[in-house]
Amino acid sequence: MSTAPPYYPPPPNHAPRHQSGDGAPPPQPPAPVRRKRRGPRIVLGVIAGFVILALLAAVGYLWSLSRAYDGNVQTFAATEDGRDPVFPPEEERPAPVEDGSMNILLLGSDEGGGSGENEDLPRVPGGGRSDTMMLVHLPADRDSVQVISIPRDLWVEIPGGYGWHKINAGLALAPEGPWLTTATVESLFDVRVDHVAAIDLEGFTSLVDAMGGVTVNNTYPTEFTQYGYTFNQGEIHMDSGMAEAFVRHRKSFPEGDLQRIRNQQAFIRAVIRQAASGSNLANPVRVHDMVSTFAPHLIVDEELDSSTAAGLLWEFRGAVDNIQFATLPNGGSSWSDDGQWIFVQDQAAMEEIRQALRDGTLEEYLSR
Repeated sequence: MSTAPPYYPPPPNHAPRHQSGDGAPPPQPPAPVRRKRRGPRIVLGVIAGFVILALLAAVGYLWSLSRAYDGNVQTFAATEDGRDPVFPPEEERPAPVEDGSMNILLLGSDEGGGSGENEDLPRVPGGGRSDTMMLVHLPADRDSVQVISIPRDLWVEIPGGYGWHKINAGLALAPEGPWLTTATVESLFDVRVDHVAAIDLEGFTSLVDAMGGVTVNNTYPTEFTQYGYTFNQGEIHMDSGMAEAFVRHRKSFPEGDLQRIRNQQAFIRAVIRQAASGSNLANPVRVHDMVSTFAPHLIVDEELDSSTAAGLLWEFRGAVDNIQFATLPNGGSSWSDDGQWIFVQDQAAMEEIRQALRDGTLEEYLSR
């Protein structure tokens, strides 16, 4: 008779071990497999791809605009049979400013507008060539722009021994006309001119077509008619033909050329605002069309290339709605000794403007 093995109770506080039928521990469930989270990486990759494509497109677009500008714009040196620009000796020019401000001389010509090749000015072969002359002051803070229109009949002394003439005569008195005119303006304002640009009227009117027309605020208190167009006071939407008539007309105005200057200022203000509008800037095709249309009618100094021009436009992008236009004060009209009808300088006003340019307070002066 067999004897049962002795029973040994489990030690206290010791849980019994569960075993399978063969004595091995039961299988454990497999650990969950961690999958790599590829979603965010894919999204970031797609975004980066789009950013790169956008940058490439932007670079290509800017390169295209640069070509449209540099490939079409002319330089004064090139228009003078390859000769370098001629300035007075450096010691005779106003010293460059050090506050970061800049001055640009804009010259406008219009052979059909009263100052063309056939205008008979005493002692000036071929007549004066500029109907529009503006000194553009770009302050150091880049928050505003001041534009002073200079009447073409202002009586000034032209440097280089040429004597006293209407200010626009410098373009015809010497082969280096643009630079002689620049020297004349520097002498008049006692300020360094950093860049020079000339534009013919056709350039502005063609730009109007590229923008699909422009809306100009006509401030003249009564209507007037020119080339079959009637201009009422107030806002007028103009095509290129109407705009050309608007900026040319002067004969029926009591103030003649002074009112034409105001009309030109109103037109330029309208063109700038519309060209810089969101609808235009958001349309790359239109921007390219505007640049390629405008550039062939533009003559600039050699330093005013596409990089410089684009940099200035970017710096002053916030000043589009803060452009001040003014006309240089004069001391009344008179007759020169050789029988020319002229504007006499207002010496007191000229000294105040010179001081404002030196002090960087031209905006305050023009706001008075």
